[in-house]
This record gives sequence, C-alpha cells and structure tokens, in this order.
Amino acid sequence: MPKLSELLREQTTLDREQVGHLNRLVSEWGMLADFCFSDLLLYVPTTDGRWAVVAQVRPATGQTMYQTDWVGAWASEPEMVLLDKAFAAGMPVEGEVQSDDVPPDTHLRAIPVTHQGNTIGVVTREWVEQLGRRQGDLERAYGEVFERFEMMMVAGVFPFSHRVGDSSAAPRVGDGVMLLDADAEVKYVSPNANSALHRVGIQASAVDMRLAELGFYDGPVRQAFERHEPVIEEFEQGANVTLLCRCVPFVDGDRVSGGVLLIRDVTELRKRDRLLLSKDATIREIHHRVKNNLQTISSLLRLQARRLTHPEAIAAVGESVRRIRTIALVHEALSREPGDDVTFIEIVRPLLRLAEEGLQSPDRPIRFTVQGDGGRIPAAIATPLSVVLTELLQNAVDHGFPEGSGGGSVTVRLHNDDSELRLWVVDDGRGVDGGFRLDEATGLGLSIVRTLVTTELNGRIDMRPLATADSARVGLPDSTKRGTVVELAVPIADE
Repeated sequence: MPKLSELLREQTTLDREQVGHLNRLVSEWGMLADFCFSDLLLYVPTTDGRWAVVAQVRPATGQTMYQTDWVGAWASEPEMVLLDKAFAAGMPVEGEVQSDDVPPDTHLRAIPVTHQGNTIGVVTREWVEQLGRRQGDLERAYGEVFERFEMMMVAGVFPFSHRVGDSSAAPRVGDGVMLLDADAEVKYVSPNANSALHRVGIQASAVDMRLAELGFYDGPVRQAFERHEPVIEEFEQGANVTLLCRCVPFVDGDRVSGGVLLIRDVTELRKRDRLLLSKDATIREIHHRVKNNLQTISSLLRLQARRLTHPEAIAAVGESVRRIRTIALVHEALSREPGDDVTFIEIVRPLLRLAEEGLQSPDRPIRFTVQGDGGRIPAAIATPLSVVLTELLQNAVDHGFPEGSGGGSVTVRLHNDDSELRLWVVDDGRGVDGGFRLDEATGLGLSIVRTLVTTELNGRIDMRPLATADSARVGLPDSTKRGTVVELAVPIADE
C-alpha cells in the first residue's frame, strides 16, 4: 500500500507543511475513530478535479463497516457532493450515501481539515445508523469528545502542530477515559478508567472532583492545560501500580475548554521489563565470569608451557592459549553489551591486536588492518566465527610469511547485509598454488576452520590465490602479484 506522503505528492499540489499536517492527523486519528465508533477516511482533492482516499482507519471500540481498504480509491458521485460542500463551506456536512460500494443507509459526515486558514482535505466519518437502540452514558460521553475534536479539526488546531511524546505507545480509548471540564474537574469516567482508580485505592466517585482531590497524580493534566498541547507521562500511583496517562486538551481559541485523559495500567508490563533487565544483567555477569575463568586457564597453560622443552609441545600449548584467549574476548564483548547479539568489530579489533602481539617477529613485521565493521551478529555465532578468524590469521602469517621473508600485510574485510555476514582475509604473502583445494587440507588449523564454517555456522568458505579484483577490493597496490584470499559467508538471520 502506498504511503500517505507518496499519494499526496503524486495526486495533489499540497506543500510540505500541509503534507506534514495530514501526516500528524493520520498518526492521531485512531483515537478519533475509537471515540466515534466509526470508520474514518481521509479524502483530498486531486489535480484532475476528483477526490481520492489517501488514508483509512477503523475503530477499535466497535465493528468496522468496511472489510476492504479504500486507500487509492476515488469518491463516488454521492460522496463528491458532500465533500464539495464541506470543502467549500469550511464546515461539517452530513448526509446519506446511496451506492453499490457501501452498505444501505450509510451515513457520512464530511469534516473539513484546516491548516493555517486553508482547507486541505476532508475527513469522513462513515457509519450505519442502528435503529431502536438507545445510547448509553459511555456512547454519549465519547460522542461529545469526538465533537470537540471535530471543532478543533475545523479550526485548524487539531492535530497539534508538533508531536509530544510517542503517541503510538500512548494509552488507547479502550484502556480508560476521563472527561475533564475547563476547571480540570472530572465529568465522566469510563468503566475501565473507574477500574484503574479502584486498583490504586480510590473508591470514591470521581465525578465533579479534581484529580488532586481524589489523591490521584494530576501532573499530565496540569501540564497539558498550561502548555495547550498533549502530554504523555508514566508514573507510580501508590506502591504497586504503574500508570501510563495521556492528557489531550480541548483548545478553543486562546483558552483550554476541557480535555480528555486516557489511562492505561502498565504495572505488569513494567514488572516484565524489570525481570528482563535483571535476566540480562545476570547473563552479562555470567559472560564476565566465564571470561575470567578462561583467562585463568590461559594463564595456567602459559605457566605449564614454561616447563616444557619439546618445541612441538610448546607450539601446541601456545596455539591452545590463543584459541582460549579468542573465546575469552567474545565473552568479554558479550558481558559489555545487552541483548543476544554483539557488535562484531568489537571482537575483531582485539583479535587483530592479539595477532600482532603473538604472530609477528622483528624479521617478519606484519601489518594487520580491518575494513568495514560487520554490524551486529548473534551471540551464538560470535564464538565459532572468532575462532575461525583467529585460525585464518595464524594460517596467513605461518604460511604466507615464513621467518626471514620480510613481512607484509593482512587485511580483514567485513560486510553485513542483515541476512549474511561476508568476511575476507587477504594477505600479500607467498600465496597458495592454483590447484589448492581447502577440502583436501590436512593441517589442524584449516581443519578446524572448515568444520566450524560448514557444520556449526552453516556457511561457505573458499581459499584461492590473490587476483587483481581482490587487490582492488582491499586497496593493495596493482603491482601485488602474489597472495592468498580466504572468503567465507555465514548466514546471520533465520529464514
């Protein structure tokens, strides 16, 4: 479905401020549909003299009249008559619409939308009259609230000139409603709002009383009446109840003639939020302790290596220490970041520092660099992927730059498209033979890499001689003729 701004840009000559006014209206009008128990459609006059539907909303407090979406449709002849009248007069117009596209006895009220004195569109309230049914107190009170907003819409006051708070997270009409007069006295309390008052220990009737007299926090009301704009606030009412309130004032010229207070009990939501925060803190503490334990094991292995005399044993213990330190780095990163994923570059940079400290020597200086950041990746793949990168760095140095070779450079390039992480390790060392096949490699490091990538990470890996395109990708000089490229791709999103 096209966006409102796109439809307005394609079919009207409205300027940026007028388009913004209609966008703010559409972001707020779910509340209006709930108060009038009716479908609302936004019509705008198009450049070819017709009326187009550019937005639609259904009520959450009653049954919708339309099962289909009318956005992008054109007004029928009977509808155009009412729309033209409302647009020309700048006042609401009501009538019945007879058409094959709408149910019988459909009532339509066309309400002009005004911005800075100019009518820029028409909102239609569409409903079918239910004969023989008397309105209750709730319906009469809600109808009065809608009429007040209707007057503000015609006057160009509603929607308000700028958003205050996140209205998408604000309470809805079905959560609870209090109707207030110009003196901030309560004139109507919906059943759900009355239940909220009972939950905070207020049993007395709230009608004809101010909230402060009831012992109810009235901060949102006072601020909304003083500032002439909506206010959203969450607060603790009593020891165990958390309420989210939104007060929308009725603005009549230079004064506030009343307002409506929407109330939602968010106590259980906040309890769950606190539990999640506690769980997250516990998980991060576990990662921190695992990191400390791995560092302790690494230290013990280094002590053990000092007592060894066989070169192969010393080398094996050294490789084990590097792998353990790699896993410890992952747990350190997870202990700092909330959630179930981690910023991969925060792991890659320490790994490169470890490689610089442990793999190079004075007669073969190696320059390690990283390009890209890799975005965020799930914690479940961070550990095996980090072990893979460690093995690839060690393999690049050991086989690409033997002792006395004069050294060179190793570049790690990262790219994350939110579905797949691609990683390149490119060196300008001796390079592999053109006939090299990774699946036939017998070394422990490459065996670990191949197993982790294809089995645990469900990814793909390729190892090949350096090509001109690879040199250009990582910024190596065009004169670079030798080297090795390892390219792997790992899925990071569930299908």
